[in-house]
Order: sequence, then C-alpha cells, then structure tokens
Amino acid sequence: MGYPGPLRNGYNAAVALTNAERQRRYRERRAAGVPTRERRPPRPRPRPARWAAALAELRTLQGEYEAWRDGLPESLADSRTAELLEGVCDVDLDAVDVELPRGFGRD
Repeated sequence: MGYPGPLRNGYNAAVALTNAERQRRYRERRAAGVPTRERRPPRPRPRPARWAAALAELRTLQGEYEAWRDGLPESLADSRTAELLEGVCDVDLDAVDVELPRGFGRD
C-alpha cells in the first residue's frame, strides 16, 4: 500500500509521520551518531562587558597579590619577589576604568 509522492531520506514524504515514528527516527539518528541539530556558537559578549570583566579580574588578582605581599616574612621584605609584588600593587587600575565608545552612532 504505497503512497505516491517523492521519497525523502528513503521515506515517503507525502504521508505525515506519527509521533512514535518521528521519535523512532530521531533515536535511530542519535544511535548512528548523526547530528540531530546544528547549534550555533555562542555570541561573543560585547566589548564593554568584556572590558569590565577583565578589570574586575585584575582587581581580584591585585587584591590577592596585596595579601601575598602583606604576608611576606620580614626576611623577604627586601627581596626581588617583594619588589615585583609592590610593582603589581602600585598599578592604578582606576586609570584604565574609562567610558568606552558604544559604536555605530550610539555614543
């Protein structure tokens, strides 16, 4: 009892599938390793949001380095490590916290 109509993927496209048939085919495709649906890659976050996240991470790291510097023993107070930690702690992150352009005439 064949129905006239074009074949699609080896099946008659003129006849609607039942839910059970559709589910069986889906499970067969998954078992065969055929991708069932292509997913888009996630959209990158806007530059201002990425800038703000980077500054937040830098502030967190700077706080960790300050805690490390403050916890150094007296014997290491004049060491190269102490000098480098002092350099990291002296960076003014507020100077790079600026308003960024929004672009495309939205400024």
